[in-house]
Amino acid sequence: MPTRFAATRPTRRIVRVKSDRGIVYLVGAGPGDFGLLTLRGRELLESAQVVVYDFLVNPQFLTLCPTAEKIYVGKQAARHSMTQDEINALLVAQARLGRRVVRLKGGDPFVFGRGGEECAALAAAALRFEVVPGVTASIASAAYAGIPITHRDLNSSFTFVTGHEKEADYQEPDARARGAGAATDLDYSVLARLPALAFYMGVKSLPRICRKLIESGMPADTPAATIRWGTTPRQKTVAGTLADLPEKVAAAKLGPPAVTIVGRIVALRETLGWFENRPLFGQTVVVTRTRQQAGTLTQRLTAAGARIIEAPTIETLPPASMERVDEAVRTAGSFDWVIFTSAAGPAAVRERLDRLGTDARVFGKARLAAIGEATAAAVRERLALRVDLMPTRSVAEALADDLRQAGETAGKRFLLLRADIARPALVERLRTDGAVEVADVAVYETRRARSLPPALLEALDNGEIDWITFTSGSTARNLAALLGPDRLARLKTAKLASIGPITSQTLRQLGLTPAVEAATHNIDGLVAAMTGQTD
Repeated sequence: MPTRFAATRPTRRIVRVKSDRGIVYLVGAGPGDFGLLTLRGRELLESAQVVVYDFLVNPQFLTLCPTAEKIYVGKQAARHSMTQDEINALLVAQARLGRRVVRLKGGDPFVFGRGGEECAALAAAALRFEVVPGVTASIASAAYAGIPITHRDLNSSFTFVTGHEKEADYQEPDARARGAGAATDLDYSVLARLPALAFYMGVKSLPRICRKLIESGMPADTPAATIRWGTTPRQKTVAGTLADLPEKVAAAKLGPPAVTIVGRIVALRETLGWFENRPLFGQTVVVTRTRQQAGTLTQRLTAAGARIIEAPTIETLPPASMERVDEAVRTAGSFDWVIFTSAAGPAAVRERLDRLGTDARVFGKARLAAIGEATAAAVRERLALRVDLMPTRSVAEALADDLRQAGETAGKRFLLLRADIARPALVERLRTDGAVEVADVAVYETRRARSLPPALLEALDNGEIDWITFTSGSTARNLAALLGPDRLARLKTAKLASIGPITSQTLRQLGLTPAVEAATHNIDGLVAAMTGQTD
């Protein structure tokens, strides 16, 4: 029989990683705009057990992981909360505890983010890791400053450069000990021949950078721009040329974090600028709505360019006793009209319907009325019902007028499902106009917030607040009570935006004058009033 020989197999080195150990995700958070976080990054933050984050990370990202342990390892120029070796050891230690760790880094982990070093440390420890790229600062900041990083008529390359590669003041002791290696030496004679450059972390060394480029042959009149806090409402762009940019940046008192773009593409900013042209750009706006209701207003104001401080002055909670609420819900169909006066009402009713094991069929033949578009939208979204009547003016008196003019008040039975502090005006008008029954049931209660966020108090003390928005009289009263007399007086330096006449009346009773009042008493009207008056 012929002899059979086993096939020769190449020798392979197998690295075994224990599957029961944790994993570290290096996630690029982008340069600051919350909307630039990737979907994968958001998913990982929401499931993280530990989040290790940097100085440049937008604090809003941390709201996506409320239950995770958060560890700050931020670095600023010459001020490091941890050395890089200590950060590497921290990641290894957390992964060895079997935890899902998100290492959240500004920009992209692999663009001057030292992500390569962190991955190397994890690989050496035979630990699992993944890398989630982020939008790097130079690309995003340039775009938000109206500077395309490439243009077919102006450049065919774009080069990333570290701006303080030899600044000993910025380096950690271990970095200084390594000395200046090939990775830290820049050949300015080569850089000067390139059409477009992006310098990271180079504010302190900007005079040297510009001087070296000019000495190496780049024309002194080459357009250049420094962008600080790119993609955020704090963004500030200073444009000039290689010859005068350092002086302009110093005069503007621009400091880190910033990137500098050099090349003819910078000249396009004059026609392509968009982010800094928005009506509320750079202005700080306080939103006093409840945390549950602040989202829409915050989004609209952010889209208009504002920096938002959410300072809820009201907290909503269920009534102490549900007996009357449940009875009202069960018998809603026996009334002629069911009225909702705020978006929180339908949400509270939906929760009770679910608890009672029933649905919107309890409303039977009763007709529905709502005050305001947001309330009508909540009825549609929460109860899958459309309202039969919504006054053009979002006040109780307007609804009472419409009902009377339609002949729908006298002899009718009304069920009002609203807050415990709702104004009595609607009940009084309905009874005066001949209603045979008006059942006013508090389906939720409101309480003054226990405190205001430190960010609001600090901004108010520093005179940094441009606008404060008020969407009800109670937001105004509660803010005044929480601030106290001394700080309340400081509100006169800010512009106050009121959603409607009742809210404006409350402000005046508090000695405050609204700068604008929404023509249509809803969020759209409030934002429109504010964007029409920004000076």
